[in-house]
Amino acid sequence: MRETWLWDMRDTKVKVKIVCRELDCGNPVAESRGPLIEDGRGGVSLYRCSGNESSIRQCGIRGGPGFCDGEYYHHVTCSESVRLVDGAGLCSGRVEVKSNQSWASVCEADFDRQDAEVVCGELGCGVPAALQGGLYGEGGGQTWDKEFQCKGKESLLLDCDTSDRENNTCLPGNAVGLTCSEPDDVRLVGGGSRCAGVVEGYDQGEWRTVEADDWNQENVAAVVCRQLGCGSTVSALPGNTTGGIRVYCEGDESSLRECFRSYDFLPGLTVICSDLLVQPDIYLTDPMGGVFRGHQGPEMFRGYNFTITCSTQPQYPGGSFLLTFTGSNRTQTQPAVNHSAAFLFPAADDSHQGNYSCVYDNYVFSHNFSSESELLSLTITASPLPAFIIRHVVVLLILLTAITTSYLYYKPTRRQKRVNRVSSMDLYVNAMEMVSLSSRAEAGPGEERAAQGTE
Repeated sequence: MRETWLWDMRDTKVKVKIVCRELDCGNPVAESRGPLIEDGRGGVSLYRCSGNESSIRQCGIRGGPGFCDGEYYHHVTCSESVRLVDGAGLCSGRVEVKSNQSWASVCEADFDRQDAEVVCGELGCGVPAALQGGLYGEGGGQTWDKEFQCKGKESLLLDCDTSDRENNTCLPGNAVGLTCSEPDDVRLVGGGSRCAGVVEGYDQGEWRTVEADDWNQENVAAVVCRQLGCGSTVSALPGNTTGGIRVYCEGDESSLRECFRSYDFLPGLTVICSDLLVQPDIYLTDPMGGVFRGHQGPEMFRGYNFTITCSTQPQYPGGSFLLTFTGSNRTQTQPAVNHSAAFLFPAADDSHQGNYSCVYDNYVFSHNFSSESELLSLTITASPLPAFIIRHVVVLLILLTAITTSYLYYKPTRRQKRVNRVSSMDLYVNAMEMVSLSSRAEAGPGEERAAQGTE
């Protein structure tokens, strides 16, 4: 269902809820600022609403018919058959379905995740994040008497199949509450970080540059940083690109979709949020090459050296790492070389026991930014003597085994060489003796005596 009004931009979120409630529709699904009024009839401008009004006409009115000639008017689109009640925003609350011109709570037993996917999609939200009975109260009306059997692809909840409930009662605390994630309809591009850059919003199937008037830039930037989980706003400046979505926010909205928009071609908006730098990593390396991370941390023996390394993703060049040690004022600082820095500790002692963290600092976009790692917990222990002895015995056994193996391998070879050398000598001696005897046999007695005399 759609209704159009003229109003100022304060408390937009309250006003659109009043409109949908007055029309007995569901949640506000979409809102935007329309083009100039073509028929020239104009309208009225509404003052701030309290939120308790049953009709939008109960809000304060400034001017009369024709007062807003030449202004924009506001479009509100409400869901027709389902709504989320008593939640923190447009995408959370108790599930209620319209039945016979009245709203009924849905029992937890009649609603599953596929049903939740349809509801989140129908309301223009993201995927289901939480589904629990009694999460957002019980409500005071009737209970829906059917069980939903959605396949998850339907565009409307009432397009899903239903069946009769097995039990006609819904126990207290079982009215189903649903929390949908905020839709991924905003991003920051071109700034080297998901938390800095030109604002773009997803609209009508494409990403468009977001723009804002000078007086509203801070409000829009606050909503963008909040929705992206990027902390607070550091700066909000007009960009160089031509935008396509003109957004108006009050500043306290949880997402950009709760602001209303129109379509113009003004300079876009560049936003830088405080959580610009990604969280750095911290880990410890021991002498054996082991790497340890996390709060549980390693145990180091006294006297051993160790290294703590800080590193970060390559977002921006330069910067430095500050290694902090909880429980004392001892800190060390090193420049970031290739986006990391190593801190060497030559000999561990009891003073090194505690929690360490890395703080990465960098000067980017004319501002100082920092990001801190998780804690690394280090415990110092005495070197255990039995383990020391066992380690050396193992080393000696390895050496002895190596020596024995070498001896057994080379011993037969040397023995065989000796046997070969002895056998060769014997054969040579025997051969010489045989030659000598043969010569004596061939000579006469005189020659033999002469030979003996010569000898």
